Parts: sequence; structure tokens; C-alpha cells
Amino acid sequence: MSSAAVHLLVLAAYLLLLFILGWVARSRARSAEGFYLGSRSVGAWVTAFSFVAAYYSSVVIIGGGGFGYKYGMATLWIGATNVLVGTLLAWIVLGARTRVMTGRLDTITMPGFFARRFEAPAARLISAIVVTVFLVVYSVSVIQGMGHAFEVLVGVPYVYGVLVSALVIIVYVTIGGYMAVVWTGFVQGIIMIVALALLAVLAVARVGGLAEGFRQLGAIEAGKYVETPGIWGWPGIISYAMIVSFGVWGMPQLITRFYSIKNARVLRLGTVVATLGGTVALLPYFSGALARVLFPNLQSPDKAIPMLVKAAMPDWASALFLAGVIAAGMSTFAAVLIVSVSSLIKDLVRDSFGARLAPKTEVVLSRICSAAIGLAAVLVALKPPAMILVITGFAWAVIASTTLWPYLLGLYWRRTSRAGVLAAMVGGCGTALVWLALGNPYRLHGFIPGLLVSLVLLVVVSLFTPRPGLETLRTAFGDGKADSDRQLSAGS
Repeated sequence: MSSAAVHLLVLAAYLLLLFILGWVARSRARSAEGFYLGSRSVGAWVTAFSFVAAYYSSVVIIGGGGFGYKYGMATLWIGATNVLVGTLLAWIVLGARTRVMTGRLDTITMPGFFARRFEAPAARLISAIVVTVFLVVYSVSVIQGMGHAFEVLVGVPYVYGVLVSALVIIVYVTIGGYMAVVWTGFVQGIIMIVALALLAVLAVARVGGLAEGFRQLGAIEAGKYVETPGIWGWPGIISYAMIVSFGVWGMPQLITRFYSIKNARVLRLGTVVATLGGTVALLPYFSGALARVLFPNLQSPDKAIPMLVKAAMPDWASALFLAGVIAAGMSTFAAVLIVSVSSLIKDLVRDSFGARLAPKTEVVLSRICSAAIGLAAVLVALKPPAMILVITGFAWAVIASTTLWPYLLGLYWRRTSRAGVLAAMVGGCGTALVWLALGNPYRLHGFIPGLLVSLVLLVVVSLFTPRPGLETLRTAFGDGKADSDRQLSAGS
């Protein structure tokens, strides 16, 4: 059997499995809450693996490998920060409080949380617009990664790879909603972990062993590809590590996983599973750096991982890796679609603009919009404007500068005020956009100044303006007298 036939056979079986999962999940997508959150009934294992698949998507597999190829082993610090800050600390700090407080406030989206927690419909409007627009930008990088994988591994033109992978996702999300996303994410997370581990082992063997690989890589550019900070420098490493790690704390497609889990009790298990699974984030950067030994003159760094797979893996393993890349990309793209649609239909059309939608109408409209948003992202991905991780950094910087501090302090600080949140959103988003437009002065990504301005504005303005009403605080924190720590530890 030819190499192309093996790839297509494995991929066809995998895509059929996704369709089946999407069809089975359709029973949970008949109401708005069911479509957006699966009726808050998802278990720890499914939540954890779907979080890993949505976080460490084709952006990390292909884009992280591209950064590893371009900047060397110093990029392993980005993967390590992904695991410690973006996964472990995110689950510990945000998980239980998110599940409990959003349940009390009866909110199913991040913009809805802002409106209810801070008595601020304007915060819902601002955050929903930013989330909808810039998650679509982010999804371009996800589709881009899947297109490169098809192009190099199967020989399918990039355009067709983009179209096939994206259209499959659009179909199963439209059918099954959030439950299709998390269950396919569960399967995709397992496939992705196996594929990345296998590639790392075979890549080391291909370069003649770990010591030999480091020796050859160290001989290039006077060892800059094996040093820290190497050719990238500390500003670049720290900026991107913060964007794709701490930035997770403000990314609604990942935070939504905490909304939908069954209850706070199962979060401890989910934290362990997600962190262990998340260690795969180190592997693409590592393998991408080793790829420079085998392919020193690639014009596009984003092709480093696909080229390495083609050189180091037998057909069956290469087919499994392709499924892993497509799996990871599909999981993330599906999660982005759900959040974008919920922000557009629920938070903007229904809640901000006051449209009266019957439950069935809302679900139908959500399905139509998920297809429209997905197709818009596909059109941009056909001629992508930059490297995968560059697009990701841009989108995540703007979203996190808008949402991260209002969300985090909304969970923990009673004094956070409506005026403080609005100032933080506008100031943080504006600063990030201006800094990015100026080309990231001092080699510092716009995420850093955006986040700093957002924090300062939120704290200072909140200290001088009224906080939300007592009834809202009592609802959010449980009893109005003390934080909900006792209830959190009890798993309420």
C-alpha cells in the first residue's frame, strides 16, 4: 500500500469517528446552555484531555516546532511555562472558583460573567466584540497548521488541506455543539500525546542519539541554538512564554472548560490529568530544534515538524502523527467556534442588543453562525499573513489584555468595580493594539504593556469608584460575609 493510501485510510477512519461523536452529542445541543456548555455535565477526564487538546493545538505542534527550528532549544522554556503556568496554576487558581461562581451567577459565557458579576452590560459588550473578532484571527493560525501538515505529509496542496480539515470541524460543531467539542477533544488529546511522544523518540534516533543531536546543533551559529536565551534573547522568550501561558487565564475557549465540569470536587483529578498531559508541550519545541540538524535551510520554519515527520517516521506512524495534528487543530478550532458563537449570539445579539430569541431559534442561529465564522477564518487562512505563532501571539495578546485581570480579580477581589473593569478593558486592549502596531518596541510583545496597563487601571479606578451592590456580591461569593473558601474546599 502506498504512503498516500496509508495516510488517507487512517485519516478517513479518524474523521468518521469524529462525525459519529458529533452525531451522538447532538442530543445535548437542543438548548442554548446545552449547545454552549453541554448542560454543565462534563467529567474530569474528558474536561482535562479536551483542555490539553484545545490548548496545545496545531499551533503548538506546528507553530511551536517552527519556533524551535528558528530559535533553538531555548524555546523549551516556553513549553515548560505552558505546563506550570498555563495548565497547573490555571487549574488551581481558576478552576474551582470559576465553576462555583459562574453557577451561582447563572452565567455560561465569559462576557456574561462580566455583566452579572460587575453589574456592567457595557463590559459584556466590549469583551464579546473583542472575543468574537480576535478568536477568529486566532483560528486562522490553527487552520494554517493543519494545512501545512496535509501539504508536507500527504502531498495535498495547502489550500485543500485547509478546506478539508476546517469543513469537517464546522460540520461536527454545527451538529453537536459543545459536547461534540469536548468529546472529540478527549479523543484528540490522547492521539496528540501519543503522536508527539513518538516523534520525539524517532527524531532523536534520526540524528544519531541525544548527545550527537546536541553536538551537531551546537556546531551551528557558535552554539546559539543550544544556549539560553540564544539567538532570540530574553525579551522574546519571556514575552511569548507569558502570552501562551499566563494569557490562557483570559482565554474564554479554555476557561469555558471550568464552567462545564460537573462540580468542583472533580477538579483535583482534572488538575493532575491536565498537567501530566500538558507536558507534551515541551516536545514540539524540542523536535523542531532537532529538525535544524536535518534540514538547515528551510524557507518556512512552520514546515519543520512536517518535514521531520516525513523523514523520521514510517508510513503508519506518519499517518498517526497527521491524525494527531489534525486532532489537535480540530479540537482548538472547534472550541474557538463555540466561544465565538456564544459571544456573538448570546452576549451580543440577545443580551446586549435585546433580541428576543426562542430557545430553538437561538440554537439554529448558533449553528448557522458557527458555519459562517468558520468559513470566514478559512478564507483568511488560504493566504495567511504571518507565521503561526506570530498570529497566535497577536490574537492572544489583545484578548488577554482585555479580559484577564477583570476575570481573575472578579473571582477573588470584592472591591473590583464596574468602572475599574471598563477602564481595564479599554486601556488594556488599546495599549496592546498600539504596541503591536508599533512593531513591539524594545523587542517586548504588546501582551506585556497591555496587561500592565490593564492591571493598574483596574486597581486604581476600583479603589476610587463604587463596587457592585451587596446583593450581587452575596450571590457571587456565597454568603456576603466571607469568601467561598469553605464551600470550594468542600466541593460545592
